[in-house]
Amino acid sequence: MKLQRKNGLRATALGALAVSGALVLTACGSDNNNEGSTGTKSSAASSAVCKDAKGQLLASGSSAQKNAMDLWVKNYMSTCTGVEVNYKSSSSGEGIVAFNQGTVGFAGSDSALKPEEVADSKKTCTGGGQGINLPMVGGPIAIGYHLEGVDNLVLDAPTLAKIFDSKIKTWNDPAIKALNPDAKLPSKPIQAFHRSEDSGTTQNLGKYLGATASSDWKYEAEKKWPAPGGQAASGSAGVATQVKQVDGSIGYFELSYATSQKISTVKIDTGASAPVEANSENASKAIAAAKVKGTGKDLALELDYATKADGAYPIVLVTYEIACDKGNKPATLATMKSFLTYTSSEEGQKLLSEAGYAPIPAEINAKVRETVASLS
Repeated sequence: MKLQRKNGLRATALGALAVSGALVLTACGSDNNNEGSTGTKSSAASSAVCKDAKGQLLASGSSAQKNAMDLWVKNYMSTCTGVEVNYKSSSSGEGIVAFNQGTVGFAGSDSALKPEEVADSKKTCTGGGQGINLPMVGGPIAIGYHLEGVDNLVLDAPTLAKIFDSKIKTWNDPAIKALNPDAKLPSKPIQAFHRSEDSGTTQNLGKYLGATASSDWKYEAEKKWPAPGGQAASGSAGVATQVKQVDGSIGYFELSYATSQKISTVKIDTGASAPVEANSENASKAIAAAKVKGTGKDLALELDYATKADGAYPIVLVTYEIACDKGNKPATLATMKSFLTYTSSEEGQKLLSEAGYAPIPAEINAKVRETVASLS
């Protein structure tokens, strides 16, 4: 494991790092969003979680949680020797497809399973089991932008909706000016970037716009980008890279991509006493109001995207780990339970704040740990 600790699990596109003779696949289209770039201090997982864990565990899905997964995998494998966890960062949609095809032990998704996806999961989850949602990672969806000479930008939901729907086309539009009276806004064209593949991050942004700007955003909240115009890029990393490089651009991605690449982020005017910045603490205030809407062992959450609470950043997502309530693959069940026990532990959740994410509220996380322990 010395090589792993030395290199800090640095990811490259479709890259792999040899660890004790095994490959840890970290991310398709990834960049330097890792422990070294976020400055997070890691600590090893408790050896108690390693019980019965062995062999290789494959997982895939959400790119929003990639940086959290990198840290978790590194810490877990540094303690649980002889275990190999491979998380392929792609998209929520691809992760669910892989899970329902039975090619991964669990999947990451930034939106809860749809009824038809639950129905499909019954083919993979044996013995009458089905896929369930385990909320594991919270965090803000940052609206990142690159506009030379403007480093403190405020937008509200209707203005964001019109920008991403190609109705507002230049940075000196009167709607943007009204929200930023002191900014020197250029007449530069706006280049809006969105995800090219099915994405839970896209769906959560759509839920926010639908809840707060329904007269300006007429689209259903789906994983596929719905609006005409704009430019597409692959994964959160791809959108962030484009925004970083292109003056006049705007896009959306999980906060750690903005932090690691030093991309400016929009403050959101929610109607609260002051515009709200995208950060872990402010996202936590919004996620803390979430309620469990799932039944049985399913812990899907209902988020309040229209919150106007002071200091609550409203554009948030929760990434779920998708597993079978029963009927998981016998060969990887013990390792999956071991790994998810670590990620939902107090120690695992503490890492999230340090990396720019938001921990799952304690009351909900207690239910997650209970459910993980009951997986069969």
